[in-house]
Amino acid sequence: MNRKRALLSALACAASMGAMASTALAQSNYPSRPIRFIIGFPPGGSADPATRIVSAALSEQMRQPVIVDNRPGADGALSAELAMRAPADGHTLLFGSVNAMTAAVALRKAPSYDPARDFTPISMMGRATQFIYVHPGVPAKTLGEFIAHAKANPGKLNCGIPNPLSGFQYIQLARATGTDLLHVPYKGEGPVMPDLLSARLHSTINSSGTATVLHKEGKLRALAVLLKNRSPLLPDVPTVDEAGVPQVTVRHWAGVFGPAKLPGELVTRLNREISTALGRADVKEKFLSFGYAIEGSTPEELAAINRNDLVLWRRLVKEANVTLD
Repeated sequence: MNRKRALLSALACAASMGAMASTALAQSNYPSRPIRFIIGFPPGGSADPATRIVSAALSEQMRQPVIVDNRPGADGALSAELAMRAPADGHTLLFGSVNAMTAAVALRKAPSYDPARDFTPISMMGRATQFIYVHPGVPAKTLGEFIAHAKANPGKLNCGIPNPLSGFQYIQLARATGTDLLHVPYKGEGPVMPDLLSARLHSTINSSGTATVLHKEGKLRALAVLLKNRSPLLPDVPTVDEAGVPQVTVRHWAGVFGPAKLPGELVTRLNREISTALGRADVKEKFLSFGYAIEGSTPEELAAINRNDLVLWRRLVKEANVTLD
C-alpha cells in the first residue's frame, strides 16, 4: 500500500512538474501569435487613436502584430465581457476605461462582471483631455454664460452624452448650478459630432482631437476643460474649477487589463513593454497632438485607481438614483 501511494505521489509530482514546465515554455515563447487589443469605443474619440498608437509601439517592440478590435456597445461593457472570457495567456488585452471598469459596473444592479475578480490590471495608459463644447449658435462664450443661458431655458438645452462619464459630469454640473439639461445618449464621441455641428445638439463633453480643431476653426466653442490644469491643446480655455464649478469631480482614466489569473510573469512583461511604449518620444508626441495625457503605473496602482473610483461612482449613482437596468 505504501509503495502504491508513493507511486501515485510520484506520478502526481511528475504531472505537476510537466504542467509547470509547459507553462514556463509557453511564457518564454510569448507572444507566440498576434495580440488582440479590445476597445469598447468606435473610431472618432480619443480612446481609439490612443489604443492604436500604443498597439503600434507594442507591435514593434514585441515583434508580433497587436490588432485593435473595436467592440462598442453597452458603455464599454461589451468589450469587457469579451476580454473577460478570453484565455489568460496574454494574447488578449483590454482598453479598460473609467466607463467600462467603474461606470458601467456602478450603474447596473446586477453587473455581468466584477473588475477586481474578473480582470488582471496591467498598467495605466493615460487620461483623456475632455472639454465642454457648445455650438457657436449658443449665446455663451464662457461656462458661466452657458449656465445662465441654461437657467433661462430650463429643459431646452440638448447635451450629447457619448458615455456614462460625460453623463455624470453633466449631472454634477446641473446639480452644482441648479440647471435643467436634457441628456441625449450616443454610442461614443464620434457619433455626437455631426449633431453638434448641425445644431441639433447644444453642447457635449468630448475628448477627441477633431473637436479641438473644430474649436480653432470656429465651428465649435470650448468653454472649459475637465482637468486639474489647463491643456496645452487649448491653453486659453479655463478649467471647470477656474470657471467656478469645482463640484464636477469625476474624471477620465484608462488602463490596460487582461483576463483574470494572468500569470505574474506575463503581467510583469506586459507592464514593462507598455511602460517602454509610453516613454517613447514618438508616442509622447502623438499623444500630445490630440490631448491624451500619458500616465503609466504599476499593476497595483491601477488596481487601486479602479477600486477607489468604483467606490466614488457607486456613491454618485446612489445619490442621483440612476441605473441602466
